[in-house]
Formats: sequence, C-alpha cells, structure tokens
Amino acid sequence: MTGSTRTIWIIAAVAVVSLIAGIGLSKLIISPAQAAANAEPPEAGPITVPVESRALANDVTIRGDAIYEDPVQVTVETGDIGGPAIVTGQVPEVGATLEAGAVMLEITGRPVILLPGELPVYRTLRAGVSGPDVLQLKQALLSLGIDPGGAESDAYDAAAAAGVAELYNRIGYPAPSASEDAGATVDSARAAVRSAEEQVASSQRELTAARAGVQHSERVRLQAEVNSAQARLDLARQACDAPVEGQLCDPGAVVEADGALAYAIAARDEGNVAPDVSSQQAALASAQRALAEAQQDLSAAQRDTLTPLPASEVVYLSTTPRRVDQVTVSRGSTVTGSVMSVSGATLQIAGSASDVDARLLTVGAEAIITLPGGVDVPGTIESIGAPPTTTSGDGGDGGSGGSSGSDSGRKRIIIVPGELTEEQRAELQGSNVRVRVPVSSTGGEVLAVPTAALSAGPGGEARVEVLDGDGVSTLVTVETGLAAGGFVEVTAVDGGKLGVGDRVVVGITRSSGDDEDEESGSSDTQTEETDEAETQDAAG
Repeated sequence: MTGSTRTIWIIAAVAVVSLIAGIGLSKLIISPAQAAANAEPPEAGPITVPVESRALANDVTIRGDAIYEDPVQVTVETGDIGGPAIVTGQVPEVGATLEAGAVMLEITGRPVILLPGELPVYRTLRAGVSGPDVLQLKQALLSLGIDPGGAESDAYDAAAAAGVAELYNRIGYPAPSASEDAGATVDSARAAVRSAEEQVASSQRELTAARAGVQHSERVRLQAEVNSAQARLDLARQACDAPVEGQLCDPGAVVEADGALAYAIAARDEGNVAPDVSSQQAALASAQRALAEAQQDLSAAQRDTLTPLPASEVVYLSTTPRRVDQVTVSRGSTVTGSVMSVSGATLQIAGSASDVDARLLTVGAEAIITLPGGVDVPGTIESIGAPPTTTSGDGGDGGSGGSSGSDSGRKRIIIVPGELTEEQRAELQGSNVRVRVPVSSTGGEVLAVPTAALSAGPGGEARVEVLDGDGVSTLVTVETGLAAGGFVEVTAVDGGKLGVGDRVVVGITRSSGDDEDEESGSSDTQTEETDEAETQDAAG
C-alpha cells in the first residue's frame, strides 16, 4: 500500500469513529425541555386483574407434639409370692404392643396378665370374697368373651372361678390352685357325708318299724281271745242264771271266766294303742343334723378348691392395648419396683387451638399432618377437650380465627394419624409438627376475584368494576361467597355478567402530585378502596 492510499484509509476510519461517537453523545445529551417532559407523572389509569376460576378453602392450623397417650409405670403386687420375685421370662421388647389378656411378664414361673380396669390390685380373689374388684374382674372377663356368671354380682363364686380358669387356659398356663391339701380335705368331707347319709337311712328304717306297732294278725288274735273269753263267761253265767237239767252252777267258773275276759280285753287294748316312737324320732333328727353339718363342710372344702386369682398374677390398666416404652427388669432379676412403663398404643398429635378456632373444628374431621421431612399424611380429630396443661408445642400457626399464646381461652386438640409406615412412625414420634384442618371450602372451582376488587354500592351491595378492551368500565353487582387467601367467591346478580378472564379494577395509578397535601410521603402508585374491600371480604 502506497503512502497516499494509507492516508485515505486513516481519514475514512477517523470519520466513521467520529460519526459513531456523535450519535452516542446525542443519545446521552438531553435538552432541558426533554428533561422536564420526562419528569412529568404518568397518566392516571386503572389497575386491573383477571377474574379467575379457582377453588377456595379455609384451614385452621395448629402445632402439636407427637406422643403416645397415657404413659404409666407398671408395678406388680408381689406380697403373696412368699419369696423373692424373680423374673423368669416373657420380658417384652420396647415398642411391643400388649393386648388385654396378654402376658406382660413371667415371675417365678407364673404369668402376670394384663386386664382392663381402673381399680388397682389389692388382694387375691378366692371363693367367698366379694367387692368392687370382683365386679371389675367379671367385666374384664366379659370383654375377653369369657362368661364369669352373674356379671352384676360382686361375689367370687364357682362361675367366676371357672372364668379365671378359662383365662389361664387361653394363655397356656395352668390355673392356680387354692392349696396343696385342698383335695384331701374334700375327700374327707365326702366320706363324712356318706357316713351321715347311711346313719340317717338306718334311723329312718327304725322309726318306720316303730310306727308300724303290733301286726294285724296279732290284733286279730287278741280280738279272738276276747271273743272266746266272752263266750266262756256267757256259758258260766247261763248255768247259774237258768240252770239246765244235768248242769251245775259253778260260781267259781263264772269268776274265772270273767277274769279271763277282762285280761283278754286289756291285752287287745294294749295291742291297739299307737307305739311310742319318740326315741326313734330323736335318733333320726340327730342323724339328719349330722348330715347337714357334713354337707356344709363338704361345700366349704369344695369352695377352697375353686380357682383363685392371685394378686401377683394380674395387672389392671385403664385402657388397652398398650405400647411398651421402657423395660426396667430382665430375666433373672428381682422385682423391687416398677417393671416397665407403658403408654397407649396409638400415636397421636396433642396440640391446642384458640376457642375461636376450636368452634370451627369437629370430632372426626379430617386433618393434614406435615411430617418433619415435609411429607403430608392424613389424620383425624379424635377429641376437642379441656384447656391444655402446658403451652409447649401447642402454639397455633394462625388459623381462620387466630390463636392466642396463652392457655387461657384455648382447647386441647388430639389428632390421630392415619396409617403410617414404620419409617414415618419413627420420624413422627417425639416431633413437634404442623397440622392443617380444612374447615370450609367451595368444594370446587368458582369465580373468584381479589378482595381488593370489591366495593360497596349505595345500598350496601357488593360490586366489582369490570373494564372492557376499549377501556369502558361497568359496575357489576355480585353476591359474595367464601373468602380465603386474599380472594373471594363472587356471582353476578341483577342481570350482570362476569366471566373468567374479565378484567376487574383493584385500584388506579395517579400522580403523586395530584393529592400532594393528602398523599405526602406515599409511593407514586397505590391501591384505592383497600379498607372498603377488606370490609367486604370480612362481610363475605
């Protein structure tokens, strides 16, 4: 390239750069008039949002602690064991579930049975005792499907003992016996009864024989002797009163015949007199008394053989099933106090809600529990009870009615989770979690606008301002429904039209200088009628 050509190219490059620089500077340099124009406030105009189709719902939200209910320490009455109370087996594992009628532990080879009941064990139940603890036992047996006899009777009788024997048969242990010599006592009493029965029978036979007296044939013979003596007397008297030729009157014969008749009559009368059986009757009464005493002794001996329920072989807890939380004994150890701690087998969320929120809740309502890991699981409200005893873990997250940080004006809420995996159960136990309870819902999608879009008409009616594509606004009277999450359900009334996508006015933009005295210190853009719209939201 020659020197002249190079000069031409340099001049051209400088010209291009100068042009570009000039254009750039012209963009940066603003005239005073343009600067004044740019400082003008924007033209006032409406702020609009579209009408939406959405589902609305209100929730009551609380926090609660995941716990197993009603924890208790289990103790066993070992006073009647008669020696060291050694644990010999059936030691449960932590986390095990104990049902009513289950063996909680084995001490000295004998089971400790769990039964439902409020009254603690304080004595061994055996034949002849009665009281509220017997009634409790009968109710517990009934709950297990075992017939204890008269459930309304508080007496421990043969039927109750049979029910206890059936309970031991179910758990696979021999029923406890009353005493070692009870069987021998019963055998001896039975022998005494048999002997007394034989004595009564013998005395009865003697009395029957005595009552029979003289036999009929003997009575006939005695009467015949009377008749014969009377005939001889008549013949002797006839010979003297009206003698017949050839007969001699013998006064001695008359006297003899008269005496024989008197003797025959006396013998006959003695034979007809009822016999004296007083001694036989006394002997029979004595034998009958001896039999009654022997029968009473047999009944007492038999009662002593009825199956008892030792105090050391039963534990009553108010509710079942129970979950084992801690075991303080092991096989071979000696029982000296509590053997384990148990709680209700149901994992539950214990929280609280303000009275306002609690009135929105119902027992059986569905709830949503958020696990610590963020997963939601279903739950059910089990109870809405008295004020909680503590505030720990029970603070509300803010429901539809608000919450108070104090226990005053609050109700204890118990929520039971639905079916959980073992991993979820382990994650939930001991945690403080968030629980949401839906209390109202539109049940589906409805027309909804922001609450700021509502205004009040001259008659107090709710209305929205609809802006069409040409910028023409129309006031549409609406009926409001559920309000939730900053939106409110609306339905056009009085012939108005409102649909999804229609633009409704929620405020206007205006210059900060338009109302400088009133709006000093505020932003250039604000929403009008906010308070009025919120009032309508609350009314809705």
